[in-house]
Amino acid sequence: MGEGGAKRRMRGIAPRKDFRCGANPSPKRVCRTVLVALSHKGRGHINERRCSLRMPGGNQKMSARYEELKGLKNIGQKYAYTDREVMLYACGIGLGADPMDENELAFVNEGTFTPRPLKVVPTFASVAAWGSGPGEMNLNRVMVVDGERDITFHQPLPVAAHITADSSVLEVYDKGKDKGVVISHQTVLKNEKGEKLATLVASRFARGDGGFGGPNLTQPDPHKIPARAPDKTIDIVTRPDQALVYRLCGDRNPLHSDPEFAKKAGFPRPILHGMCTYGITCRGVLQTYADYDASAFRQHVARFSSPVYPGETVTMDLWKDGNTISFEAKVKSRGVTVIKNGKTVLG
Repeated sequence: MGEGGAKRRMRGIAPRKDFRCGANPSPKRVCRTVLVALSHKGRGHINERRCSLRMPGGNQKMSARYEELKGLKNIGQKYAYTDREVMLYACGIGLGADPMDENELAFVNEGTFTPRPLKVVPTFASVAAWGSGPGEMNLNRVMVVDGERDITFHQPLPVAAHITADSSVLEVYDKGKDKGVVISHQTVLKNEKGEKLATLVASRFARGDGGFGGPNLTQPDPHKIPARAPDKTIDIVTRPDQALVYRLCGDRNPLHSDPEFAKKAGFPRPILHGMCTYGITCRGVLQTYADYDASAFRQHVARFSSPVYPGETVTMDLWKDGNTISFEAKVKSRGVTVIKNGKTVLG
């Protein structure tokens, strides 16, 4: 998608399917998990692994599946982007809808009569290395949803750059059979000098993959929203075609573009990308408490709770406590909250 020879690629192993046998919960009994790896060319290999069972009471062995996920790591993934991707992302989250708004034009237009530097939306970090990750997790993709995003900004993102992405799994929270598993993983973006640009932490909720065993861990508590009334409330209108623009930033999932696919997935029409909504909340903080200063952002966190349909109006409630901005977002017309436990830290 880049210019001037800029290339993007995703690294990882080929998709594979898991086939598990039944198991008798005897201390000496193990089950064998057959992992079939299918290459894109149709050739593959079979890799058999012995899978430890969790024993009732006493010390419990970690399952091979837990260890497999926890050990995923992918270092030195290379990417590049130009001002084209920077401006496309800004348009994808709705900036520039008013072609006379100079504050927003600073993020979407480099062709000015009086020269000025192009600004980069902080959450562009979420797509700067689109496709990067710790490796193939072999999850039931139909049952996987985004849970949370937490980006820490170490320095302002440049307008164009060659970057590397180091990805690893932080923790795996197995909620049990029929309850799913939450996988927390991070990606650290670095410039050509090896300096950190941003650290992205994502929580992936796989509703169809729980019950394989693992440590009894509790997820960290989310950021608490103040009990008082919001200090500011703003409305941000999304365009009917917004998902069609945003998908060009990397996420080509047909759930956001194909009406037939969306209906098969249980939605009346294509939904807006959760990460687009995440970017919209960054835009909301930019225009209220950050005075459109992208360099002021130190952290931006949000939890996804419900999808937005393109064309709907997103209402943001914001609370300011020092350098911390708390926020939630809803779609009033349907009476649903779409973003919970939001937090931005400004510097």
